[in-house]
Amino acid sequence: MSGLLAGKRLLITGVITDASIAFSAAKIAQEQGATVVLTGYGRLSLVERIAKRLPEPAPVIELDATNSEHLDGLADKVREHVDGLDGVVHSIGFAPPSCLGGGFLDAPWEDVATAVHVSTYSYKSLAKAALPLMSSGGSIVGLTFDATSAWPVYDWMGVAKAGLESASRYLALHLGKQGIRSNLVAAGPLRTIAAKSIPGFEQFEDAWAERAPLGWDLHDTSAAGKAICALLSDWFPATTGEVVHVDGGYHAIGA
Repeated sequence: MSGLLAGKRLLITGVITDASIAFSAAKIAQEQGATVVLTGYGRLSLVERIAKRLPEPAPVIELDATNSEHLDGLADKVREHVDGLDGVVHSIGFAPPSCLGGGFLDAPWEDVATAVHVSTYSYKSLAKAALPLMSSGGSIVGLTFDATSAWPVYDWMGVAKAGLESASRYLALHLGKQGIRSNLVAAGPLRTIAAKSIPGFEQFEDAWAERAPLGWDLHDTSAAGKAICALLSDWFPATTGEVVHVDGGYHAIGA
């Protein structure tokens, strides 16, 4: 089979609906020749239904990225479908309601700790769990929302994303000797389930579409999906610890 990802074996987390960035990445990856295994958490039957909408139905493994038993057993579960991995996509994030929407000063540590555990520490946890499957090197790609600025209503999720960006650089440092790259895609605002859970997030939308030099489509996850697939491919062999902006150029333009 030909394609940018021909022969690649990929583990992709975070497919909840067909509007998910992770779904777009999985779809494009299959179209480019990859074999895809998905993970789901909580609403597993929903993920299994969505998986059937891919060009090729993909198996779904249950994974709570904060559950040590799930993480310890991940490699064996993946081996039921593929004999190793060439790439992993981390599309996992969550913050309790108190951590979003403008209550930055009042969010209790217990809730902040949950946000950081799920959205930041899980990147390292997933990478470590997949490590036994990546003996030939490979690529780990995560999703962020530009953490160089403080965004209204994003609050502690913004802090968690800043931690994620740092964690990716440290993974790049510690996994480089094994030939494993770690990079992030910073997508602009998209009308995904994750965005809809953030009170007031829509205030980004009009400004983004107006200011981004290339314009911005709030419903089109394919640009982010293509960037993920490019970073999973062999076409970025010497790129690691990077944040690739897929935001219509918004990040490069001053207010």
